[in-house]
Amino acid sequence: MIKSKNAPAISPVLETRNVVDMKNKVGNVYEAVAIIAKRANQISQSIKEELHGKLEEFAITSDNLEEIHENREQIEISKFYEKLPNPALQATQEFLDGKIYFRNPAKESNTDF
Repeated sequence: MIKSKNAPAISPVLETRNVVDMKNKVGNVYEAVAIIAKRANQISQSIKEELHGKLEEFAITSDNLEEIHENREQIEISKFYEKLPNPALQATQEFLDGKIYFRNPAKESNTDF
């Protein structure tokens, strides 16, 4: 079995979320969604890099189509990554659990001159 350091134990099923809970964490629903979206992009990029790193081991340097063949291990790796939970679901859960560090420089800036 292939294990990924990025695969948390969350259910990949869809569940409704209380928007008020998200709003209460930052004061604005749209800011909460932006934070979740940025984290989802980070998770997605990390998973993509990890997958490409594992699949590079199977890369063929030849461009001859006759030499391309199926590799069971490569297929297993691909199937494993296809079954991972959606990065947006992971990011949402991290946000609601308070596991994401975020800051808004616009709110932090001091306007006193």
